Amino acid sequence: MDLIFLLLLFAVLVVLMVRRLPLFIALGVTVVLGFLVYRVPLQNIFEILKAGIISRTTLLLILSFYAITFLQRMMEKRDHLKLAEESLTNLFGSRRINAMVAPFIIGLLPAVGAVLMARPIVDQAAADDLNAEERCFVTSFYRHISESFLPTYPSIILAIELSGVPLPRFVLAMLPLVLLLFILGFIFYIRKIPKTAGFKATNRRKSWQNLIISLWGIVSAIILILAFQWPVYLALAPILVLSIFVNRFSWKELRPMFISAFEWKLVLTLLSIMVFKELLVFTGVVDSLAAFFGSIALPPIVIFGLLFFFGTILTGAQAMIAMMLPVAVTTLGQNLGVLVFIMSMTFIASQVSPSHICLGVITESYGLPFTSLVKKTVTVMLSFILLSALYSYVLSVVF
Repeated sequence: MDLIFLLLLFAVLVVLMVRRLPLFIALGVTVVLGFLVYRVPLQNIFEILKAGIISRTTLLLILSFYAITFLQRMMEKRDHLKLAEESLTNLFGSRRINAMVAPFIIGLLPAVGAVLMARPIVDQAAADDLNAEERCFVTSFYRHISESFLPTYPSIILAIELSGVPLPRFVLAMLPLVLLLFILGFIFYIRKIPKTAGFKATNRRKSWQNLIISLWGIVSAIILILAFQWPVYLALAPILVLSIFVNRFSWKELRPMFISAFEWKLVLTLLSIMVFKELLVFTGVVDSLAAFFGSIALPPIVIFGLLFFFGTILTGAQAMIAMMLPVAVTTLGQNLGVLVFIMSMTFIASQVSPSHICLGVITESYGLPFTSLVKKTVTVMLSFILLSALYSYVLSVVF
């Protein structure tokens, strides 16, 4: 019955997400329903809420999200992402590099509107050598590559916390797949763009200086996380303080950032996820589901790969990570290769998911149906699934 109840909760979550309800509302309703169907006593409900909402882990995650958003506000205020894009043009004079790297740089920080910032850059770089559907794909695809591995994204931070895999190991393990994503996009689309054709590299010294000025904050934070294994909030703390002086922020500029950096929808989503995780632990359904998958003829890793892929298409990455990652870890173990495989499936599925708001924004901007973006993504998606599965298998054997 526990497994039947979990399927019921999953079905409710899918229906609510398909009806375009915000994730924190969909998860909140699912949690309440979970309390009812599992008949959780009132006293235990309060214990679950306390463990999910005010635990040290939850509070530090909120602090990490807040620090990331604050850095994003500071970079936006100084137009650093735009400066980085201009520096790339002056450095390399390559339409291909602009079409690939500029959207990637814009995607270093999580913001829905970033995909619209990337569009004119791609349009100018690709010109008539790519049609509208291809430019739409390139804009969306390269802008989102950073979501596959960077700890500036909530889904990555949550996955690390729920899996127990050290963040530096995960990020380093994902780098070959990041390169693979760049290569696949190049093979199928970017190579159609001439190398230069009107783009001329100019003033390289000044351009390198501007590139460093625009990206030093986020690059420094990533280095601190990887080299010293600092948590995200701790790595960003000195960066934020130093940025105030380096970029000469006044109190008048900083004051509204303290409020705007607190994105309440993201916080509510996090709280819903953590409470749902505690509910699954309390009911013991995680262990029951792990035993169930172990009894099926198909390899458990294949089952979870399918679950995360199709589940992400239906509900989005964060919902699937919240609901199924604890089950996957219990079933398959705390394995680096397993996490890389699951997050690879989640990432690539999110590139064709109707619940991914950025995809709706960019297709609407180009005046294209959503299916046109899916059509252009399919070949890249299938290639990535095959190659990332092989890579993840090697990781799981070696590590």
